Amino acid sequence: MKKKDMKDRERNEVGSSQCVTQVASGNKISMLIPYRKGEKWGFCDTGRKIVVPTVYDFALPFRDGLAPIRLNEKWGFIDSKGNLAAPAIYDRVFPFGEGLVAVEVNNNFGYIDMRGKLAIPMIYNDEGPFSDGLAPVGLDGNFGYVDTNGKLVIPMIYDEALHFREGLAPVKLNEKWGFIDTKGKLVIPPVYDCACQFSEGFGPVGLDGKYGYVDTTGKLAIPAIYDDEGIFSEGFAQVGLNGKYGFIDTTGKLVIPAIYDIEDLFSEGLAAVELGDKCGFIDAKGRLAIPTVYDNAGSFRDGLAAVNLNGKWGFIDIKGNLAIPTVYDKAGFFRDGLAAVTLNRKHGFIDTKGTQYWED
Repeated sequence: MKKKDMKDRERNEVGSSQCVTQVASGNKISMLIPYRKGEKWGFCDTGRKIVVPTVYDFALPFRDGLAPIRLNEKWGFIDSKGNLAAPAIYDRVFPFGEGLVAVEVNNNFGYIDMRGKLAIPMIYNDEGPFSDGLAPVGLDGNFGYVDTNGKLVIPMIYDEALHFREGLAPVKLNEKWGFIDTKGKLVIPPVYDCACQFSEGFGPVGLDGKYGYVDTTGKLAIPAIYDDEGIFSEGFAQVGLNGKYGFIDTTGKLVIPAIYDIEDLFSEGLAAVELGDKCGFIDAKGRLAIPTVYDNAGSFRDGLAAVNLNGKWGFIDIKGNLAIPTVYDKAGFFRDGLAAVTLNRKHGFIDTKGTQYWED
């Protein structure tokens, strides 16, 4: 439950050492699940029957019909039948966005499609995910946007560029941040010290060391009076004030007082908060729904949230009941009915029932 820099590119590459906590999004568990047998990985069905042989060095869950696999320190993709859709030749691969995924070789970036075909040449120095039909790309310190055909539709005139959300994207020009639309029009002038993607109609911005929110017209709808900020989720955004954190609503009213040491965004009606070095959860009315008894806590996903107690991680349900015992060294949040965990320095995946998809 750590605050993130608002300039975070949110790339979440699956080729990084920390990607085990970042699995594919969606509502239902995949029919094929990454399965570890000793030091090798393959895929099994929900009954733990091996479907794809355990021949890979690492594997991640399916998304959009493909799953990332690592072999001999390189990344590729397999399809749902276990066939190699893209050879393991990439240094890093990133999450899919609108049918394309960014890949990297020797610090050069391009995009492959769902068949593993190189759709956009590997000529860029930087990349971002596709959204609203566009992806930010960088070359020699300049940034612009390509469409899904690889055409540069917004020129490389920006110092930095983030991906689109809700039809707008933050861009940096002459050391200041503003927002452009999908046609490349600068709809919110670059006058801010920093900016982050829109969420629920509001974009966080920084000005003279303080933070506020602009609306889609560019109006500073919520004044820049806060020491820290977060994106809106379920009608609330976490803000920092005088060393503490609370929540504002979409009118800018501080509806949950800034009394917490750290807090997370609302998810499934609850938000993790820290008070006196212990974590619990509050509801949308600010009431303590789950007592602050944990050493650390994450967001609710699929009805469960990771919690840390005495140095070990497990999961609780929305009523605060311990659904999966606190036995893990690390734990990510659930997505697609799976969560990544670490036990005895080995990675693996569990489902919402606590079923472990590995064997040592």
